[in-house]
Amino acid sequence: MPKMKTRKSAAKRFKVRASGAIKRQHAYMRHILTKKPTKRKRKLRGTTRVDDANRRAVLAMLPYAR
Repeated sequence: MPKMKTRKSAAKRFKVRASGAIKRQHAYMRHILTKKPTKRKRKLRGTTRVDDANRRAVLAMLPYAR
């Protein structure tokens, strides 16, 4: 059986924690920041968890992440 390939774009965007949760960055923080309120930009900082609805799809792209 050949090795499974990791989706490199997903490997750069997601990290699997020891607990099994998958962390990701928030969207909407790359450009056009001048029109967004400071409060909104502050809340978009840092990381969050991938929702359970998307967890299976993300893990399929990262076969060796578990």
